[in-house]
This record gives sequence, C-alpha cells and structure tokens, in this order.
Amino acid sequence: MSVKLTESAAVQVQDQLNKRGKGLGLRLGVRESGCSGYSYVIDFADEVKSADTVFEAHGVKVIINQDSLGFLDGLELDFAREGINSAFKFNNPNVTDACGCGESFTVDS
Repeated sequence: MSVKLTESAAVQVQDQLNKRGKGLGLRLGVRESGCSGYSYVIDFADEVKSADTVFEAHGVKVIINQDSLGFLDGLELDFAREGINSAFKFNNPNVTDACGCGESFTVDS
C-alpha cells in the first residue's frame, strides 16, 4: 500500500498547517457521492486513530482511514497552479471513470 505526495503538494499542506497553527498532517478519504459514485474528502488531521494508516512524504504526514485505503492505494497527490487557479490534483490509478465535472469518480470492485 502506498500514497504519495509530490513536493509541491507537501509544501502546500505544510503552509496550510503553519497558517492553521496546529495539525499532524493531511487526512484523505473517499465517500459515496456525485454522479460517478465516489468523491475525495480532504481535511486536516489533528489525531491518528487506531484504524488509520499513516504515510509520510517530504516531511508531511498523510492519514487515511481503513475504509478509504483500498480506493487510494497508489494515489499521487499533486498541487498545481494553472493561471490564477490552484488546486490539489488526484492521480489515482484505481479510477476507472470520472464524471464530466471532475467532482466524482468510479472504482471497479
């Protein structure tokens, strides 16, 4: 099992944690949502729970609960600036389809 952050994503997460003034890292997950089945959930992590798996990249912790781990195995999280827009980009090898708006995705079981 692996989840990776690019250096750009790690810098963005660390900057946000510094502005927030607390936090252990980034919590990633998935939930049933949208027209394609699942959407990503991204938040700050203030604790590690017993059912969590922790990955670390470029000095930043990524915390994922057990229920989401299978959907995110192999994920690379990037942060990109395109013109005046900036956003996290999810490069997930498990995704088999995505909706047109890019808000949700499908994973074959």
